Amino acid sequence: MARVIAIANQKGGVGKTTTAINLSACLAERKRKVLTIDIDPQGNTTSGLGINKNKLDKTIYQMMIGECSLHDCLIHTEIDNLDLLPSNVNLAGAEIELIGIPDREYILKSHVEPIRDYYDYIIIDCPPSLNTLTVNAMTTADTVLVPIQCEFYALEGLTQLIHTINLVKKRLNPTLEMEGVVFTMFDARTNLSLQVVENVKENLKQNIYKTIIPRNVRLAEAPSHGLPINLYDSKSAGAEGYRQLANEVIENDEAEMYEKNQIGEIKYRRRK
Repeated sequence: MARVIAIANQKGGVGKTTTAINLSACLAERKRKVLTIDIDPQGNTTSGLGINKNKLDKTIYQMMIGECSLHDCLIHTEIDNLDLLPSNVNLAGAEIELIGIPDREYILKSHVEPIRDYYDYIIIDCPPSLNTLTVNAMTTADTVLVPIQCEFYALEGLTQLIHTINLVKKRLNPTLEMEGVVFTMFDARTNLSLQVVENVKENLKQNIYKTIIPRNVRLAEAPSHGLPINLYDSKSAGAEGYRQLANEVIENDEAEMYEKNQIGEIKYRRRK
């Protein structure tokens, strides 16, 4: 069954969409079957994976308001092992149209749950705000991955995001956990980037990924070509960074599965 990871931060410009695109592509490169869900009305993950968002008749918007099924809007991208649920600006209307709908916080989950066995990972790119769409992503997800830009205001709003995650966990999705924090746009030439990393590590009691994504020109160029960084420039620092992040996600997942199996084995022996 797929591990569902929501990538969220209500602060814009932190590398959230870049992380969604490139983590998905690097997991797919490792032969994992991946579904990327673009639940951001800007649709940048959709265009960043080479899909013309303005020419789509069926997107996640039509799915969420009940006009089509998940399979109707699912796109098999040209990237091996990577599928996409696309988005465009129409999704902005969902916030209003879902008002008054029973269990509106679980609409995405109801569509995704039946197909979880088909994938190893499902990556959800959330909007840069804490709205109904983000809550839908969190009720669907197992964990939330938070990209943080290496800048002075890195921790701004993070407390509110963690509060929201805890609120969703308490009221809507008891199994939701923090996947962790990943630093993005790191510039080793500046003292500020180093200070931000140290500051966050000292003040944030959350899992922090060892991988740090560097500030990289090729990463910024790749979306305009509709390609993830591992295909646009496979040898770039950005590509290596996201490959390391994908490896770390897989290793953490495997370690967690091993731990669960060990606990299960102990319980089984006790019953005997």
